[in-house]
Amino acid sequence: MSGAPATSCARIADVDALRGCALFGILAVNIGAFATPWFGLGLTDPAFHGGVDRATHFLVALLFETKFYLLFSFLFGYSFTLQMQAAARAGAPFAPRMLRRQAGLWLIGALHAVILFHGDILTTYAVLGIVLLALHRCGERTALALAAILLTVCVAFWAWMAWLQGLQPPGGAEHAVAMARQAAAALAAYRGTPATIVAQHLRELREIWIVLLLVQAPCALAMFLCGLAAGKREMLLHASDYLPLRRRLLWAGALAGLPGAALYAWTSVYGQSQAWQVAGLATGLATAPLLAGAYLALALALFERLRDGMLFALLADTGRMALSNYLLQSAICALLFLAYGARLMGGVSPPGALALAVAIFCLQLPLSRWWLRHHAYGPVEWLLRALTIAAWPRWRRSPAGYL
Repeated sequence: MSGAPATSCARIADVDALRGCALFGILAVNIGAFATPWFGLGLTDPAFHGGVDRATHFLVALLFETKFYLLFSFLFGYSFTLQMQAAARAGAPFAPRMLRRQAGLWLIGALHAVILFHGDILTTYAVLGIVLLALHRCGERTALALAAILLTVCVAFWAWMAWLQGLQPPGGAEHAVAMARQAAAALAAYRGTPATIVAQHLRELREIWIVLLLVQAPCALAMFLCGLAAGKREMLLHASDYLPLRRRLLWAGALAGLPGAALYAWTSVYGQSQAWQVAGLATGLATAPLLAGAYLALALALFERLRDGMLFALLADTGRMALSNYLLQSAICALLFLAYGARLMGGVSPPGALALAVAIFCLQLPLSRWWLRHHAYGPVEWLLRALTIAAWPRWRRSPAGYL
């Protein structure tokens, strides 16, 4: 709004810029699922088993995996309070608006999962958003306590699974052969035809629910609740008032989050035992929120220095249309790696895939800025807003309306 103070506008831009940062971290992880059929199987792709390839896997697991979707989840919870404020300003009932929004998000996510990327997070967010709607009146301490309980139960479950796995005899060659067959079947489907891609996505969606239910869902909901508590205090609107908390987040990330991430990455990439891999996952789940919090604190400190620069403006615009950019990332990767286009799956090294992620994101930065010079919302954001408010929002932006 034109009457809002300049500082308020800048702080709202911080939320968008954080979303922009999170988008890159998510892409750095997701592109691996497009690049190789071995992604998520617990074994290294035999075609890319060299030192540089494994070091790249280690770097992605250390810095990106299980961290940036948590940051995005925190921002989802924080934005929930912004949606509450928007409904109050419009004099509209909040619950019906959010139910329509979550239904629209689920439909978009379902199409995304079936056509482009079976690792979609939107359907999970849509369902968990309804849970958050049921909990949104709870106090800040209650929200944080529930978040801690969710994380503790999730970590305890996977620690128990690691202990049980350690009691089992090692899978050995039989397990490796089974995984190789699974990877070969996936590669043939993804490099086949659009129809075989959809069929493979549907097969994998029937299997991936266990990961969503027992890993992503509890951790994402925990971060939703943390974001909700932060939003009720408007922490990102008054970020300078929370410098002591931001320093504690940085220290916690450095002293606990980073070592936990290193153990997770090491067991994921170099661990030969499934029991150690699951134990590393449990450690990673326990410490990833701390590293995500450190990323948040570090980003806010950098934004204070970069606020008047072009990089901050580009990140903020990219984050303003985060949903469109998330789907665009999947569309580009599908065209590059799957039978929709170049069929590069299985033929791009981990460093090459990471370089492609950087290139895609660098393309999205100016593209987002160009789009928002002419449009009020990203294309998918416009559709989701229409569903939310049950009316057609404006499409074009007046030349004077873009700052």
